[in-house]
Amino acid sequence: MADRLNTGPGRVLIFVYGLFALAAGARAGVQIATRFGAAPLAYLLSAFAAVVYLVATYGLVRGGRAGRRIALVCCTVELLGVLAVGTLSLADRAAFPDDSVWSGYGRGYGWVPLVLPVLGLAWLYRTRRTRP
Repeated sequence: MADRLNTGPGRVLIFVYGLFALAAGARAGVQIATRFGAAPLAYLLSAFAAVVYLVATYGLVRGGRAGRRIALVCCTVELLGVLAVGTLSLADRAAFPDDSVWSGYGRGYGWVPLVLPVLGLAWLYRTRRTRP
């Protein structure tokens, strides 16, 4: 099953990552264009999340050694980001007057931003190349 990132459950991950890239990117684009001054940190974090989702999608679609590394870095950054931003958004609400995709551990998106990198990392682990 090595290097088969885009088969089976990998296709579902690709779809969800692509959907989240679109959703986070559209949200960030509208927020940055219409009310950037209200919560610049939150809106820029949403834009960053969209980029991470997009690059993770690319890595999963590409597959192979390079795609696997790209997806691994993205899933790790995403998990660390959602944990850090989720914690900060709850600890210092003044710093986040409006939500980002990762605020409250992704509560505005049904906590999918918290679960998605864990599933991505699990899929990367499950499909890793094992030495005979």
